[in-house]
Amino acid sequence: MTETATRFPYRTKALRIRQELAECFVAALPARLLLDVCFSDVLTAEHTDDTKKPYVLGGTQREQREKRLQEVGRYIDRDDTAFPNSIILAANSRPSDGTTEDAPDDQADEDAEEEETGESEVGPEDRNPAGIDRRWRIEVGDDGCHELVIPSESKLAAVVDGQHRLFGFTKAEVLERLDMDMICTIYLDLPKSFQAQIFATINSNQKPVDKSLTYEMFGYNIDDEDPSFWSPDKLAVFLTRRLGSDEGSPLKGRIVIAPKKDAALAALTGTTGWKVSTAVIVEGIARLLTSNPKSDANSLQTPRKVRRVDIRDRRKDRSPLREAYFNGQDVVIYTMVLNYLTACNELFWALAPVDSFIYKTVGVQALFDILRKLAPAAYETKVISVDHFRSILKPAEDLDFTEDRFRNASGSGRSIIRRAIEEEIGLGR
Repeated sequence: MTETATRFPYRTKALRIRQELAECFVAALPARLLLDVCFSDVLTAEHTDDTKKPYVLGGTQREQREKRLQEVGRYIDRDDTAFPNSIILAANSRPSDGTTEDAPDDQADEDAEEEETGESEVGPEDRNPAGIDRRWRIEVGDDGCHELVIPSESKLAAVVDGQHRLFGFTKAEVLERLDMDMICTIYLDLPKSFQAQIFATINSNQKPVDKSLTYEMFGYNIDDEDPSFWSPDKLAVFLTRRLGSDEGSPLKGRIVIAPKKDAALAALTGTTGWKVSTAVIVEGIARLLTSNPKSDANSLQTPRKVRRVDIRDRRKDRSPLREAYFNGQDVVIYTMVLNYLTACNELFWALAPVDSFIYKTVGVQALFDILRKLAPAAYETKVISVDHFRSILKPAEDLDFTEDRFRNASGSGRSIIRRAIEEEIGLGR
């Protein structure tokens, strides 16, 4: 058989599904494509140059899963193969740290900053030397139908459910099966904590889920537990939910589980006022606590379950509120974030015209970048009031974020907004 390579960008029709947790899309994708672009924390497919065996299994648990995958491979080889159930994917997830992919320029700046401090090493699978926008996206055609666009073969789709079905194709001997369509349910920019929630919910309907399995697959416990065991991203999710519901929060009713891209957010929310993706807030808070949430989540479970304070010395990390996280000062962290965002609302959001970039994903991300630089001194001096942050940010209140200089063709602009604010308030690198 002659191998048929997938051509990128790959486009296919998709069905939009609106549900309470989040909007998702259903599409039929060939197994070959999925093996190229998908990964899980424990299994992955690696492409070879052998036309007789195009893929081999990789990942930390390939040996433990071998028997099950061999069984699936034999089933795939049969002439009555059928997979009517959906494979669930979380698109735009980065394999090395579990965060969601940003626009190329902004992601490169963030990665460079982390590596400069030695706090985090970007894995080779997350590097983007070509500088292209690799993020999966949905477009609406002239016919009104939705189309899924996969720009490249970069592994940016985390498998939430259906790993054995997918990676069983690496064990199939009938290579024509690689062209088989698989039903996929695709979430864009879904935070890892919500990936774990979906996985556990699906599987609990079939059989009891071993709690360690949810940790193993996602590094995240979806059950209630003592906050002293919370990973940085679980704490970030908890605080994000509070920001979205507390009466005094400027983000009350504005946080939605949706793609980070502004066009998708606008399509989802319509004319109900500006909104921000859950992923933006979760990751903005998490970056105050950790440079690698995936590593911390794993440390909390390896070799046994421990409290957050027990991993204090596991690795170097100079995230500004790292000590507050270890000390269990969750109220301090929340109060600082809330007061800072309140000041941002008074000076930026409440006064900005509707077309201002300060409302958009890049604007909110830039404001969290500023907080990351202000937080160390605020925490050390114990001055975290609204007045404190207002006085620091006030010199930037006259910036016009509708100007063309904040409009970037690549879809980025976060760094441009951040630097403009830094210049006005005198905040150096």
